[in-house]
Amino acid sequence: MTGPAEEVPAEARIEDLLRELAPRVLAAVTRRFGRFDLAEDAVQEALLAAASGWSEDGIPPSPAAWLTTVAVRRMTDMLRSEQARRRREQLDATRRLPESLLGDDSITTADQDDTLVILFLCCHPDVQPASQLTLTLRAVGGLTTAEIARALLVPEATVGQRISRAKQRISQSGARFRLPAPEERRQRLDVVMQVLYLIFNEGYTASSGTTLQRVELAAEAIRLTRMLREKLPSEPEVGGLLALMLLTHARRRARTGPTGDLIPLAEQDRSRWDRELISEGVALLEDVLPRRRPGPYQLQAAIAAVHAEAERFEDTDWAQIVALYDVLVRMSADPVVRLNSAVAVAMHRGPAAGLELLDSLATDPKLAGHHRLAAVRAHLLEQSGSPDTARQAYLAAAKLTTSAPEQRYLRARAARLV
Repeated sequence: MTGPAEEVPAEARIEDLLRELAPRVLAAVTRRFGRFDLAEDAVQEALLAAASGWSEDGIPPSPAAWLTTVAVRRMTDMLRSEQARRRREQLDATRRLPESLLGDDSITTADQDDTLVILFLCCHPDVQPASQLTLTLRAVGGLTTAEIARALLVPEATVGQRISRAKQRISQSGARFRLPAPEERRQRLDVVMQVLYLIFNEGYTASSGTTLQRVELAAEAIRLTRMLREKLPSEPEVGGLLALMLLTHARRRARTGPTGDLIPLAEQDRSRWDRELISEGVALLEDVLPRRRPGPYQLQAAIAAVHAEAERFEDTDWAQIVALYDVLVRMSADPVVRLNSAVAVAMHRGPAAGLELLDSLATDPKLAGHHRLAAVRAHLLEQSGSPDTARQAYLAAAKLTTSAPEQRYLRARAARLV
């Protein structure tokens, strides 16, 4: 018999609810007051108050209204303080919230495009990429500063500084709380998708730390990309990005062993891959590819789909993958794409062909000192029958990565060649 479903702890329910409501509340407060920089601070204080208060008193009947009321009151206080300090003319935004809205969700039942506006605002072109990432995680992802610091393995102070700088740049830019004009939206959309992809990648393969994956971070990127897809269904690259995330995330359970050690693609138990996510990702591709507007995310998703279709690693259609990479390399200047293409070429034409391509990447400044270049070289050298050179390359790669699981894997590969 199947036992009763495990009850989700109250703290986890509160955390999930706050994460879901955070962008809605921020959008409502920003739209009302027109000050994203102050609104973000006010909402964060409301979230902190809820996290502590709800744990003791329980979740209120209208949690969105509770959060908005607290954020609006804090926002009003901040604006009044600013007014007194700067002796400015009283702002319209300091008007008291009508009593009819207190305890009511009406203020937060804004058009869902508001969250999309926040997402585009966080990715303003005047904001540096690192700050775009942290600001998006907090403002749209609903993560606290401490959570972001743990996820990205940087000090809380650094996260705070990045967020502060990003909000200052947005404020200085004079950006208004609305979706950018169509011509700018196209440009901004590329940045939005890049930030979401960065969030996903950091969750799928952590750049440092003791664990290979940060599943919650990858799941958050998928959630945000679903939101973007719902709002921009006619953009095939958004669908391609979501398909890529789903098809890649489907492998998560098979990527590590019981002790958290890395399991390479060739050795993964494919029965542990999430077939529902794979089916959803393939369906998305079947929707966007016929529109004949292929982009890098769609092509990467198509490559991921070829991997997903193979029941065993030996069944992988490397010829098709190489053909897709040929198109992708012509379209993308990303050296990591060329590195992955070299791996595919090696699998299809032999390690010597792959090593030849790696030589052309050795001088790329973006890959200089990157452990993946050394790791791929080590793997291909091992396949080509050069164990001593391969061992040295594995050890060199291990020294270049700050990820403990990757270090263990690379050193273990080197030890096998002694």
